[in-house]
Amino acid sequence: MALGSTVYKAGLNVSDMDRGYYCSHALTIARHPSETAERMMVRLLAFAFNASDFLSFGRGLSAEDEPDLWQKDLTGSISLWIEVSLPDERAVRKAASRAEKVIVYAYGGRAASVWWSQVEVKLSSIRNLEVYAIPAEASRTLGSVAERGMDLQCLIQEGSVWVSRGEESVSFSLERLR
Repeated sequence: MALGSTVYKAGLNVSDMDRGYYCSHALTIARHPSETAERMMVRLLAFAFNASDFLSFGRGLSAEDEPDLWQKDLTGSISLWIEVSLPDERAVRKAASRAEKVIVYAYGGRAASVWWSQVEVKLSSIRNLEVYAIPAEASRTLGSVAERGMDLQCLIQEGSVWVSRGEESVSFSLERLR
């Protein structure tokens, strides 16, 4: 018998000074049985970085042909495809051919650095791709504050991020790799 996803509810208040975006979102996040709390929270963080009324979570780990998050326009065309983790080069190329813009949020410290050194040249010709690295300590801390019901505040300004839940908080700078 297969295990089902665990449902998390998150109230996310985003103040993105860089984009001039200020909004609260009530989110339902399905955490796949094989997904870590750290990865789920990085998905939530990716939502905060790109928050809009049209951005939604994909089926993630349970569907290889869908991203972690995506945004479709009114015609059903994919305007934004977001991957979290360390996707292989073929998956990124396929995403870039299907969407107007692709963003990868890499995390995992040394593993992310090794991944990027292996795929950087292979992905250099993809014009609609952006790649960011989240510091290992920040993603681990985010994973440790995950709860089935949580209210988070996220402030984004000049590439720096501050996420808090009650008394707990983490701040870091997002590193743009491409």
